[in-house]
Amino acid sequence: MTPAELRADIPALQESAYLNFGAHGPSPKYVVDAADEFVREHEYDAPVADDPYDTAFRAFDRTRETVASFVGAEPDEIALTESTTAGLNAVANAIDWQPGDVVVRTDLEHPAGTLPWQRLEREGVRVRVVETNDGRIDLDRFAEAVADARLACFSAVTWTHGTRLPVAELVDIAHEAGAFTLVDAVQVPGQLPMDVAKWGADAVAAAGHKWLLGLWGGGFLYVDRDVADGLEPRTVGYRSVETPTADPYEFAAGARRFEVGSANPAPHVALREAIDVIDEVGIDRIEARARRLAERLADSVPDDRLRSPSAPESGLVTIDTDDPAATVERLAADGIVVRALPEPNAVRASVHAVNTATDIDRLLEGLEREW
Repeated sequence: MTPAELRADIPALQESAYLNFGAHGPSPKYVVDAADEFVREHEYDAPVADDPYDTAFRAFDRTRETVASFVGAEPDEIALTESTTAGLNAVANAIDWQPGDVVVRTDLEHPAGTLPWQRLEREGVRVRVVETNDGRIDLDRFAEAVADARLACFSAVTWTHGTRLPVAELVDIAHEAGAFTLVDAVQVPGQLPMDVAKWGADAVAAAGHKWLLGLWGGGFLYVDRDVADGLEPRTVGYRSVETPTADPYEFAAGARRFEVGSANPAPHVALREAIDVIDEVGIDRIEARARRLAERLADSVPDDRLRSPSAPESGLVTIDTDDPAATVERLAADGIVVRALPEPNAVRASVHAVNTATDIDRLLEGLEREW
């Protein structure tokens, strides 16, 4: 399958210049169909021809296997969540925090990577923020910040600038200091290669409703199997334990301890279909095409307006405008979809391989009056 063929199968892309995949990736028809077909099977057939729980658990198992293969993990290292936010919170709530413990994050994090730590501040945990420069992090400054930290949380690709942070290096620095490492990777799967084993992080949270073109509710959490046993989730249910009727209970081995109870499998069935489609197109092919299109955009933006690197490191390209919210609204009226960012106060375009040069040129034409 080519990117052009994939685009043709996404109804939302037929009329608009859609450049907002970093927020939401519209699904192709067969991803939605996979979810619909599962719901029908689960509700119409399974209650009498099978068992609804067995049907659901088989679907969960298959998706764990697919996700694990896609990100370089083992199936028992994958928990199925509803979102990146849910995954980050699951880890934050599974650590036995003590007053005075230190959490380190960067100043580039999405609210998903800031709000859990704000809550913990109310319990006496100290949050230390590493300042960055134009989407870049200084490794020495990071090392100083994590020297006495319990946990370090940072993004693999920044949602603000589209820069790639040196995940493996940051993980090594944090581990040398004895800190747990938690990575927000939501901007990676579907647009860039992802190998959690090479990163070496203790936990990685992501979701499928952006670049993977899956549905809302299809998130996943990687937890290193050697680390999982030391984490005790605050929420517990029959999916998170070995034997639901045991007293005392024993958490399930690996990441499955972060799955709680009855959840709709349909978004994760769709996630499996979405990953299969991305694999069919080829992640290297997707990365290369998206980079060419992002470069076409960045090359035509005045230097004083470009907030992302002049040589884009991902499909996220951030552009300064005088009134980002008004710009987004005006572009939307012309069928061009981007989003405004609160920090930096700018417009962000998210360029996927399913975009075209015409999409980029339409956006540039719409932005010309800003310059």
